[in-house]
Parts: sequence; structure tokens; C-alpha cells
Amino acid sequence: MSTVNSITERDNALFEAGIKLGALYHQFTGSPVNLKTVQSLEKAIAESISVQPFVENISVRIDRDLIRARLNNEFGYCELEGRMLDVVLNMRYGNAMVKATMRFNRELDYPLMKIEEISDIV
Repeated sequence: MSTVNSITERDNALFEAGIKLGALYHQFTGSPVNLKTVQSLEKAIAESISVQPFVENISVRIDRDLIRARLNNEFGYCELEGRMLDVVLNMRYGNAMVKATMRFNRELDYPLMKIEEISDIV
């Protein structure tokens, strides 16, 4: 017979953070971007995620050097790639606070999503 453990606010906070970052990645990668539109895309991504439940704040930075390197000479834009994103997400679910990030990990050659901090608010 298995024991059923109750799901905690901490569990839900971690789950929600992962869902938010995964949704962000899959919703916005492939978006057309250039150096003139990068700031507005950063703002659109942050505002889109910030209205979702439990998000305290989010910051989104897109690597301008990578945009420069990927620009199509004929059309003057490129597509947003996961490797270009640097995201910091702070979530609160009940009394649980989570700081999660998405950053490109050069060693893994992958835009890695991680839980950086988790704490309980007393």
C-alpha cells in the first residue's frame, strides 16, 4: 500500500515556476526580432508572463550581441532563440517564494531553466 503525501504550497510554487518558464520559451522563441525591436519584445514577454497567477515579478533580457551575429543581411532581422534569453522569475504561491531562471548554459549548449532559490514566508 502506498502512502499519499499532501501537496504543499512549495510543491505548487515549483510547478508553477516551471510551467511559466516553459510557456515563455515555447511561446516566444521564433519571434522575429532586430536591434530596433528587441526592447519592446523584452517588455512584451515580461508583461505577458507577469499577468499570470502567482508571478511577483519577472525580468527578461535578450542578448543583443547574438542578435547582431544572427541578423539576416537582406531582411534585417533574425528569430529569437532560447540561447538569447536571460530570464529571472519570482513567484509566490501561498507562503512559498521561488526564484527561477532561464539562462543559456554554454557547457550544455542549452537554455537551462533552474530553481535558484526557494523559501517559506513566515
